[in-house]
Amino acid sequence: MKKLLAGSALALVVMAGTASAQDAISACLITKTDTNPFFVKMREGAEAKAAELGITLNSYAGTVDGDHESQVQAVETCIANGASGILIAASDTAAIVDQVQAARDAGLLVIALDTPLTPIDAADATFATDNFQAGLLIGQWAASTLGEEGVANAKIAMLNLGVNQPTVDVLRNQGFLQGFGIDTADIAKWGDETDPRVVGQDVTAGNEEGGRTAMENILAATPDVNVVYTINEPAAAGAYEALRAAGRENEVLIVSVDGGCPGVQNVADGVIGATSQQYPLQMAALGIEAIAQFAADGTLPQPTEGKDFTDTGVALVTGAPVEGVESVSVEEGLELCWG
Repeated sequence: MKKLLAGSALALVVMAGTASAQDAISACLITKTDTNPFFVKMREGAEAKAAELGITLNSYAGTVDGDHESQVQAVETCIANGASGILIAASDTAAIVDQVQAARDAGLLVIALDTPLTPIDAADATFATDNFQAGLLIGQWAASTLGEEGVANAKIAMLNLGVNQPTVDVLRNQGFLQGFGIDTADIAKWGDETDPRVVGQDVTAGNEEGGRTAMENILAATPDVNVVYTINEPAAAGAYEALRAAGRENEVLIVSVDGGCPGVQNVADGVIGATSQQYPLQMAALGIEAIAQFAADGTLPQPTEGKDFTDTGVALVTGAPVEGVESVSVEEGLELCWG
Protein backbone atom coordinates (compact mmCIF):
# COMPACT_ATOMS: atom_id res chain seq x y z
CA MET A 1 0.00 0.00 0.00
CA LYS A 2 1.48 3.35 -0.97
CA LYS A 3 -0.03 6.78 -0.73
CA LEU A 4 0.88 10.34 0.13
CA LEU A 5 -0.59 11.97 3.20
CA ALA A 6 -2.53 15.11 2.31
CA GLY A 7 -0.52 18.26 2.83
CA SER A 8 2.66 16.34 3.63
CA ALA A 9 5.84 15.21 1.90
CA LEU A 10 5.67 12.07 3.99
CA ALA A 11 5.01 8.81 2.19
CA LEU A 12 3.22 5.89 3.83
CA VAL A 13 5.44 3.37 2.13
CA VAL A 14 4.36 -0.04 3.40
CA MET A 15 1.84 -1.94 5.45
CA ALA A 16 2.85 -5.41 6.58
CA GLY A 17 1.61 -8.13 8.86
CA THR A 18 -1.33 -10.45 9.10
CA ALA A 19 -3.21 -8.83 11.96
CA SER A 20 -6.97 -8.41 11.55
CA ALA A 21 -9.02 -5.42 12.60
CA GLN A 22 -9.63 -6.76 16.09
CA ASP A 23 -5.95 -7.33 16.83
CA ALA A 24 -4.61 -4.94 19.46
CA ILE A 25 -0.97 -4.77 18.33
CA SER A 26 0.13 -2.35 15.66
CA ALA A 27 3.43 -0.56 15.18
CA CYS A 28 4.88 2.35 13.26
CA LEU A 29 8.31 2.61 11.67
CA ILE A 30 9.46 6.17 10.91
CA THR A 31 12.72 6.55 8.98
CA LYS A 32 14.55 9.53 7.55
CA THR A 33 14.11 8.45 3.92
CA ASP A 34 12.88 5.42 1.99
CA THR A 35 15.75 5.51 -0.54
CA ASN A 36 18.91 5.14 1.56
CA PRO A 37 19.73 1.39 1.54
CA PHE A 38 20.24 1.50 5.31
CA PHE A 39 16.63 2.48 5.88
CA VAL A 40 15.39 0.14 3.18
CA LYS A 41 17.01 -2.76 5.05
CA MET A 42 15.63 -1.44 8.34
CA ARG A 43 12.15 -1.50 6.85
CA GLU A 44 12.69 -5.04 5.56
CA GLY A 45 13.65 -6.20 9.04
CA ALA A 46 10.58 -4.57 10.57
CA GLU A 47 8.30 -5.98 7.88
CA ALA A 48 9.59 -9.52 8.26
CA LYS A 49 9.34 -9.54 12.04
CA ALA A 50 5.89 -7.88 11.98
CA ALA A 51 4.63 -10.51 9.55
CA GLU A 52 6.10 -13.27 11.71
CA LEU A 53 4.40 -11.95 14.86
CA GLY A 54 1.10 -10.94 13.24
CA ILE A 55 1.59 -7.23 13.91
CA THR A 56 0.20 -4.50 11.67
CA LEU A 57 3.06 -2.27 10.58
CA ASN A 58 2.74 1.19 9.05
CA SER A 59 6.03 2.61 7.72
CA TYR A 60 6.68 6.28 7.03
CA ALA A 61 9.62 8.14 5.49
CA GLY A 62 10.50 11.70 4.70
CA THR A 63 11.48 12.79 1.21
CA VAL A 64 15.06 13.62 2.28
CA ASP A 65 17.23 13.21 5.34
CA GLY A 66 16.32 16.13 7.58
CA ASP A 67 12.59 16.16 6.76
CA HIS A 68 11.61 16.78 10.38
CA GLU A 69 8.09 18.07 9.77
CA SER A 70 7.08 14.86 8.05
CA GLN A 71 8.29 12.85 11.02
CA VAL A 72 6.24 15.05 13.35
CA GLN A 73 3.14 14.34 11.28
CA ALA A 74 3.94 10.64 11.26
CA VAL A 75 4.14 10.50 15.06
CA GLU A 76 0.82 12.33 15.33
CA THR A 77 -0.74 9.88 12.86
CA CYS A 78 0.53 6.89 14.84
CA ILE A 79 -0.97 8.29 18.05
CA ALA A 80 -4.30 8.98 16.36
CA ASN A 81 -4.39 5.47 14.90
CA GLY A 82 -3.87 3.84 18.29
CA ALA A 83 -0.52 2.20 17.57
CA SER A 84 1.12 0.19 20.33
CA GLY A 85 4.57 1.51 19.60
CA ILE A 86 6.81 3.59 17.35
CA LEU A 87 10.28 2.87 16.00
CA ILE A 88 11.90 6.11 14.85
CA ALA A 89 15.18 7.13 13.24
CA ALA A 90 14.85 10.84 13.94
CA SER A 91 16.01 13.52 11.54
CA ASP A 92 16.12 16.16 14.29
CA THR A 93 16.85 14.41 17.56
CA ALA A 94 16.02 17.37 19.78
CA ALA A 95 13.08 18.92 17.95
CA ILE A 96 11.12 15.66 17.85
CA VAL A 97 11.18 15.23 21.64
CA ASP A 98 7.85 16.97 22.32
CA GLN A 99 6.03 14.75 19.84
CA VAL A 100 7.72 11.65 21.23
CA GLN A 101 6.63 12.64 24.74
CA ALA A 102 3.06 13.05 23.48
CA ALA A 103 3.21 9.50 22.12
CA ARG A 104 4.57 8.14 25.39
CA ASP A 105 1.91 10.03 27.34
CA ALA A 106 -0.67 8.34 25.10
CA GLY A 107 0.68 4.94 26.13
CA LEU A 108 2.86 4.13 23.12
CA LEU A 109 6.29 2.56 23.48
CA VAL A 110 8.81 4.72 21.59
CA ILE A 111 12.14 3.23 20.53
CA ALA A 112 14.81 5.27 18.78
CA LEU A 113 16.56 3.30 16.04
CA ASP A 114 20.19 4.06 15.10
CA THR A 115 19.99 7.72 16.13
CA PRO A 116 19.58 8.44 19.88
CA LEU A 117 17.25 11.27 20.78
CA THR A 118 18.52 14.36 22.60
CA PRO A 119 18.45 13.58 25.47
CA ILE A 120 18.67 9.82 24.97
CA ASP A 121 16.06 9.13 27.67
CA ALA A 122 13.45 11.07 25.68
CA ALA A 123 12.66 7.66 24.15
CA ASP A 124 11.77 4.57 26.14
CA ALA A 125 14.75 2.78 24.61
CA THR A 126 17.36 3.06 21.88
CA PHE A 127 18.46 0.22 19.60
CA ALA A 128 21.54 1.36 17.72
CA THR A 129 25.02 0.90 16.45
CA ASP A 130 27.57 2.31 18.85
CA ASN A 131 28.10 5.22 16.46
CA PHE A 132 30.98 6.69 18.44
CA GLN A 133 32.74 3.32 18.26
CA ALA A 134 32.01 3.17 14.51
CA GLY A 135 33.76 6.51 14.05
CA LEU A 136 36.56 5.58 16.43
CA LEU A 137 37.38 2.43 14.44
CA ILE A 138 37.75 4.23 11.12
CA GLY A 139 39.75 7.02 12.77
CA GLN A 140 42.15 4.53 14.35
CA TRP A 141 42.44 2.63 11.08
CA ALA A 142 43.17 5.80 9.10
CA ALA A 143 45.83 6.92 11.58
CA SER A 144 47.54 3.53 11.59
CA THR A 145 47.39 3.30 7.80
CA LEU A 146 48.98 6.73 7.29
CA GLY A 147 51.66 6.29 9.93
CA GLU A 148 53.23 8.96 12.10
CA GLU A 149 54.34 11.25 9.28
CA GLY A 150 51.05 10.90 7.41
CA VAL A 151 49.05 11.72 10.53
CA ALA A 152 51.17 14.79 11.20
CA ASN A 153 50.67 16.08 7.67
CA ALA A 154 47.03 15.11 7.24
CA LYS A 155 44.56 17.50 5.65
CA ILE A 156 41.16 16.16 6.61
CA ALA A 157 37.78 16.88 5.03
CA MET A 158 34.81 16.02 7.24
CA LEU A 159 31.65 15.23 5.27
CA ASN A 160 28.83 15.22 7.79
CA LEU A 161 25.07 14.70 7.71
CA GLY A 162 23.18 17.93 8.48
CA VAL A 163 23.53 21.38 9.96
CA ASN A 164 21.25 20.40 12.85
CA GLN A 165 23.85 17.81 13.88
CA PRO A 166 21.69 14.82 14.87
CA THR A 167 23.33 12.55 17.41
CA VAL A 168 24.45 9.94 14.89
CA ASP A 169 26.22 12.74 12.99
CA VAL A 170 28.02 14.04 16.06
CA LEU A 171 28.96 10.61 17.41
CA ARG A 172 30.54 9.36 14.19
CA ASN A 173 32.35 12.63 13.54
CA GLN A 174 33.77 12.92 17.05
CA GLY A 175 34.61 9.23 17.21
CA PHE A 176 36.63 9.51 14.01
CA LEU A 177 38.53 12.57 15.23
CA GLN A 178 39.32 10.96 18.58
CA GLY A 179 40.46 7.77 16.83
CA PHE A 180 42.71 9.84 14.57
CA GLY A 181 44.20 11.60 17.58
CA ILE A 182 42.59 15.03 17.24
CA ASP A 183 41.22 17.02 20.19
CA THR A 184 37.44 17.14 19.78
CA ALA A 185 36.88 20.20 22.01
CA ASP A 186 33.16 19.88 22.93
CA ILE A 187 32.43 16.24 22.18
CA ALA A 188 28.70 17.00 22.00
CA LYS A 189 29.04 18.84 18.67
CA TRP A 190 31.20 18.91 15.58
CA GLY A 191 32.91 21.87 13.97
CA ASP A 192 34.49 23.53 17.01
CA GLU A 193 37.86 21.80 16.66
CA THR A 194 40.92 24.03 16.30
CA ASP A 195 43.39 21.45 14.97
CA PRO A 196 44.68 22.80 11.62
CA ARG A 197 44.63 19.31 10.12
CA VAL A 198 40.83 19.57 9.91
CA VAL A 199 40.64 21.73 6.81
CA GLY A 200 36.92 21.61 6.10
CA GLN A 201 33.50 20.55 7.40
CA ASP A 202 30.44 20.34 5.18
CA VAL A 203 27.09 18.53 5.11
CA THR A 204 25.83 15.95 2.62
CA ALA A 205 22.25 15.00 3.61
CA GLY A 206 23.65 11.46 3.60
CA ASN A 207 23.39 11.00 -0.16
CA GLU A 208 25.72 10.77 -3.15
CA GLU A 209 24.83 14.15 -4.64
CA GLY A 210 25.39 15.83 -1.29
CA GLY A 211 28.71 14.05 -0.87
CA ARG A 212 29.90 15.21 -4.27
CA THR A 213 28.86 18.82 -3.65
CA ALA A 214 30.42 18.92 -0.17
CA MET A 215 33.68 17.49 -1.50
CA GLU A 216 33.73 20.02 -4.33
CA ASN A 217 33.22 22.83 -1.82
CA ILE A 218 36.12 21.72 0.35
CA LEU A 219 38.41 21.03 -2.62
CA ALA A 220 37.79 24.56 -3.86
CA ALA A 221 39.27 25.91 -0.63
CA THR A 222 41.83 23.16 0.04
CA PRO A 223 42.72 21.25 -3.14
CA ASP A 224 45.38 19.12 -1.41
CA VAL A 225 43.00 17.31 0.97
CA ASN A 226 44.37 13.82 1.61
CA VAL A 227 41.94 12.26 4.11
CA VAL A 228 38.14 12.25 3.79
CA TYR A 229 35.76 11.17 6.55
CA THR A 230 32.17 10.60 5.42
CA ILE A 231 29.01 10.12 7.46
CA ASN A 232 27.97 7.19 5.25
CA GLU A 233 28.85 5.30 2.09
CA PRO A 234 26.54 7.13 -0.34
CA ALA A 235 28.28 10.37 0.71
CA ALA A 236 31.63 8.61 0.25
CA ALA A 237 30.67 7.59 -3.29
CA GLY A 238 29.86 11.20 -4.11
CA ALA A 239 33.11 12.43 -2.57
CA TYR A 240 35.04 9.94 -4.71
CA GLU A 241 33.38 11.24 -7.88
CA ALA A 242 34.40 14.80 -6.99
CA LEU A 243 37.96 13.67 -6.30
CA ARG A 244 38.06 11.74 -9.58
CA ALA A 245 36.87 14.81 -11.47
CA ALA A 246 39.78 16.69 -9.88
CA GLY A 247 42.23 13.91 -10.79
CA ARG A 248 42.94 13.12 -7.14
CA GLU A 249 41.03 9.88 -6.56
CA ASN A 250 44.24 7.88 -6.04
CA GLU A 251 45.80 10.38 -3.63
CA VAL A 252 43.12 10.55 -0.92
CA LEU A 253 42.17 8.08 1.81
CA ILE A 254 38.38 7.81 2.25
CA VAL A 255 36.73 6.21 5.28
CA SER A 256 33.06 5.79 6.05
CA VAL A 257 30.30 4.10 8.06
CA ASP A 258 27.37 1.89 7.01
CA GLY A 259 28.25 -1.56 5.67
CA GLY A 260 25.77 -1.66 2.81
CA CYS A 261 26.64 -3.96 -0.08
CA PRO A 262 27.49 -1.11 -2.50
CA GLY A 263 29.72 0.46 0.15
CA VAL A 264 31.52 -2.77 1.00
CA GLN A 265 32.00 -3.38 -2.74
CA ASN A 266 33.56 0.09 -2.87
CA VAL A 267 36.00 -1.07 -0.20
CA ALA A 268 36.81 -4.08 -2.38
CA ASP A 269 37.29 -1.76 -5.38
CA GLY A 270 39.55 0.67 -3.51
CA VAL A 271 37.11 3.58 -3.52
CA ILE A 272 36.78 3.44 0.28
CA GLY A 273 39.71 2.37 2.45
CA ALA A 274 37.63 1.10 5.35
CA THR A 275 34.05 1.28 6.57
CA SER A 276 32.35 0.47 9.86
CA GLN A 277 29.51 -1.96 9.23
CA GLN A 278 26.24 -1.72 11.13
CA TYR A 279 23.20 -3.97 11.13
CA PRO A 280 19.88 -2.16 10.51
CA LEU A 281 17.80 -5.29 9.93
CA GLN A 282 18.68 -6.48 13.42
CA MET A 283 17.80 -3.08 14.92
CA ALA A 284 14.32 -3.05 13.43
CA ALA A 285 13.55 -6.71 14.11
CA LEU A 286 14.49 -6.31 17.77
CA GLY A 287 12.37 -3.16 17.91
CA ILE A 288 9.27 -4.95 16.64
CA GLU A 289 9.84 -7.76 19.16
CA ALA A 290 10.08 -5.15 21.93
CA ILE A 291 6.79 -3.54 20.88
CA ALA A 292 5.10 -6.95 20.88
CA GLN A 293 6.42 -7.69 24.36
CA PHE A 294 5.38 -4.27 25.65
CA ALA A 295 1.88 -4.69 24.23
CA ALA A 296 1.61 -8.11 25.85
CA ASP A 297 2.73 -7.31 29.39
CA GLY A 298 4.17 -3.78 29.62
CA THR A 299 7.80 -4.94 29.72
CA LEU A 300 10.29 -2.25 28.71
CA PRO A 301 13.46 -3.21 26.80
CA GLN A 302 16.68 -3.03 28.77
CA PRO A 303 19.96 -1.53 27.51
CA THR A 304 23.21 -3.39 26.94
CA GLU A 305 25.20 -3.70 30.15
CA GLY A 306 27.38 -0.65 30.70
CA LYS A 307 25.59 1.42 28.04
CA ASP A 308 22.44 3.55 27.92
CA PHE A 309 21.20 1.85 24.73
CA THR A 310 20.92 -1.61 23.20
CA ASP A 311 24.07 -2.09 21.12
CA THR A 312 23.26 -3.92 17.86
CA GLY A 313 26.90 -4.32 16.82
CA VAL A 314 29.56 -2.78 14.57
CA ALA A 315 32.60 -4.19 12.72
CA LEU A 316 35.38 -2.52 10.73
CA VAL A 317 35.54 -3.83 7.14
CA THR A 318 38.78 -3.37 5.19
CA GLY A 319 41.02 -5.12 2.73
CA ALA A 320 44.07 -3.63 4.45
CA PRO A 321 43.96 -4.56 8.16
CA VAL A 322 46.31 -2.82 10.60
CA GLU A 323 47.76 -4.02 13.86
CA GLY A 324 45.80 -3.03 16.93
CA VAL A 325 42.50 -2.31 15.17
CA GLU A 326 40.15 -5.27 15.00
CA SER A 327 38.55 -5.76 11.59
CA VAL A 328 36.83 -8.24 9.30
CA SER A 329 37.72 -8.98 5.69
CA VAL A 330 35.89 -7.59 2.68
CA GLU A 331 34.63 -11.11 2.00
CA GLU A 332 33.11 -11.29 5.49
CA GLY A 333 31.66 -7.81 5.05
CA LEU A 334 30.00 -8.83 1.78
CA GLU A 335 28.41 -11.83 3.51
CA LEU A 336 26.90 -9.53 6.17
CA CYS A 337 26.10 -6.49 4.03
CA TRP A 338 22.68 -5.14 3.10
CA GLY A 339 21.15 -3.11 0.32
